[in-house]
Amino acid sequence: MPWGEFKDTAGERRVFQRRTLAVVVILLLLMGVLVARMYQLQIVQHETFSTMSDKNRVQVQSVAPTRGLVYDRNGVLLAENRPVFSVTVVPERVGSLDETLIELQRFLSISDEDLDRFHRRLKERRRPFQEIPLRYDLNEQEIASMAVHRHELPGVEVNAELVRYYPHAEMTAHALGYVGRINRDELQRIDPVDYAGTNYIGKSGIERFYEDLLHGTVGYQHVETNARGRTLRVLEQESSVPGADISLHLDMRLQDRAFSLLEGRRGAVVAIEPETGGVLALASVPGFDANLFVTGIGVEAYRELNESLDKPLFNRALRGQYPPGSTIKPMLGIAGLDTDTVTREFTIWDPGYYQIKSKGRRYRDWKRSGHGWVDLNDAIAESCDIYFYDMAVKMGVDHMHDYLTQFGFGEQTALDISGALPGLVPSRDWKRAFRNEPWYPGDSVNMGIGQGFNLATPLQLATATATMANRGRWAQPRLLKQVIGDAPTTEALPEQQRQDIVLNNPDDWNFIINGMKDVMHGPKGTARAAGKDASYLMAGKTGTAQVFSLAEDEEYEEEEVRERLRDHALFIGFAPIDNPKIAVAVIVENGGSGSGTAAPLARAMFDAWLLEFNAEEAGLIVGAAEGVSP
Repeated sequence: MPWGEFKDTAGERRVFQRRTLAVVVILLLLMGVLVARMYQLQIVQHETFSTMSDKNRVQVQSVAPTRGLVYDRNGVLLAENRPVFSVTVVPERVGSLDETLIELQRFLSISDEDLDRFHRRLKERRRPFQEIPLRYDLNEQEIASMAVHRHELPGVEVNAELVRYYPHAEMTAHALGYVGRINRDELQRIDPVDYAGTNYIGKSGIERFYEDLLHGTVGYQHVETNARGRTLRVLEQESSVPGADISLHLDMRLQDRAFSLLEGRRGAVVAIEPETGGVLALASVPGFDANLFVTGIGVEAYRELNESLDKPLFNRALRGQYPPGSTIKPMLGIAGLDTDTVTREFTIWDPGYYQIKSKGRRYRDWKRSGHGWVDLNDAIAESCDIYFYDMAVKMGVDHMHDYLTQFGFGEQTALDISGALPGLVPSRDWKRAFRNEPWYPGDSVNMGIGQGFNLATPLQLATATATMANRGRWAQPRLLKQVIGDAPTTEALPEQQRQDIVLNNPDDWNFIINGMKDVMHGPKGTARAAGKDASYLMAGKTGTAQVFSLAEDEEYEEEEVRERLRDHALFIGFAPIDNPKIAVAVIVENGGSGSGTAAPLARAMFDAWLLEFNAEEAGLIVGAAEGVSP
C-alpha cells in the first residue's frame, strides 16, 4: 500500500494549529500577567515600593548636639570637648561577628574589658543598625591601620566624636563632676528622642545638675547610603542646637591654691563669696582624674582608686561629715545671747573642768589648768570649753537645735550643688527615734562644743560662716554665675529658699564677730599666730574634732598616736571684717591642731584672694589702660 494512504496531512495540520494556538494563548496570558504585575508594581503600588526603596537607600540619622562648655569666673576653660576616634561595629552589617572581632585584634589593641563591654551593649535593647562602640581613643597608628584595612571589614567604622575633656582634671573633679556613657538605667528615664545620637550624660556635680542646659537639642539628617550602608551624600539636614555655655563662680587660681596648700594631706577647703553665695573654691584632696571616667575607666584603675586608703573618690567637701568641734561656738554664742541664756557681761570661773552635779563626771577643758574668769568674748577668743558646757546645759538642746538649723546645719542648703550630705544636728526626737533613749544633760555638754552626735560638712561650715559674715543675711551657696550668650542670664539657677536670721538685738552679730576677731588678733586668741602681721582684720574660729574617744581623765601624746587616729584640724573664718569678701572653711583630716594646721591654710587663702589676686587684677587694669602687657 502506498505510504500516502496512511498519512493524514490535513489532520496533522489541524493538530499543529490547535497546539500553536494554545501556546500563543498561554504566552499571551503569561505576558498579560507580567504586564498586569508590572502595572501593579509600577503604577498602582508605585508610591509604596518607592518609599520602601528609599528606606533602603535613604536613612535618617540623628546628629548629636555639641555639649556646652564650662568656664570659671575669669573665663578659664574647665570643661571642653575634644575629638576622639573610636571603632564601632554594626552587627546587622557584619557577616560573622566573631571572625570580625578576631580580625580587628590583629591591628588594634582590644582588651578583655573592651570585649566584655561590647558584648554587654550587644545584649542591651537598641535600635536596629545602631553602631556599638568597641574601642575608644585610637592613636595615630591605629587610625592608619584601620584606614588600610577598612575595605576588608564591612560593618566596621572609624568614627570621630567630640568627647568631654577636663583640662584641670584632678582639681575640678569633685566640683564639676563628670560625664560618662549612658547606661541601661539612664536609658529608662531619659527621652530617647532628645538623646538620639548622644552617648554621654552628666553623671555627677555640675555636669549632672545642669544636664538639660549643657546637653543641647538633637538634630537630624537624611543620608543616601550604598548597599554596604556607607553614606554617599547628605540629602537634607536639620542642624542640632549646641548646649549652652556656662560660667561658674569658681576661681581656678584660688582652687589651685587650695590644692597646693593641702598637698600631701587629706582634707577639704571651701571658700564662699558672702555677698553672692558664689563658691570660689571647692577642693577635696586628694582628687582623681575625671577624664578616666568619661569613656569608661578600666577595672584595675578603678580598683586602685576605690581601694586607696586616702579615698580620692570621696568628696570630702560635700560628703565628709565631721564633728564640727569648736567651730560652731560663734553660732551657739548667738543662740545664747538671743535666748537670754547668757549676757555679754556674764562670766564663769573655769578651773579646767565642768561638772553638772558636784560629784558627777568632770568634763575637761582643752587647757588643763583652766582659763580662770571668762566672759563670752573671752570664751570665743580662747575657745573656753567650760563656758560653752555651762551655756549649753542652761540653754538646752531645743534652742541649740533651732539656731544651728537656722545657720544651715543638718540640711542641704546649696542651690545647685548636688550630692551634698546634710550632716546632723541632734534633737530630743532624733535621739528617741534612732537611739531609743531620752536626751541627757551630758548630751547637751558635748553638743555645746560641737562633739557628741553633731556632724557637719565643710560646705555647711563655710555656709554658716558666710551667713555670720553677712550678719544673718542668707545667700545660699551656688556654683553657677551665669549662662553665657548674647544676653547672659542666671535664670537657670533655682530660687533661694532660706530666710534671714533676725535677732532681738542685731548688734549681737558684731559682738560675736568681735570675739572671732580676737581669735585672730587678740593677745590670747587661739589663732593669733595665723593672724599676725595681717594688713586687714579677719574673724575666725579654730576647732578640733576627736577621731576616737578618750577616758574621763585620759590624755594622749600626738606623736605616739597613729597618724590616722589623730584629731581632725578645723577652721572657719572670713575677711575683711567690715566688708567681707571671702568666707572659708578648712578641715585637715588627722591634722591635730586647728590653730597650728588649719588656721594658717585659711590665712593663706585670705591673702591670696584679698592681696595677691586683687593685685594681679589691678595690674591687668593698669596695663590695659596704658596699652602695655602687664
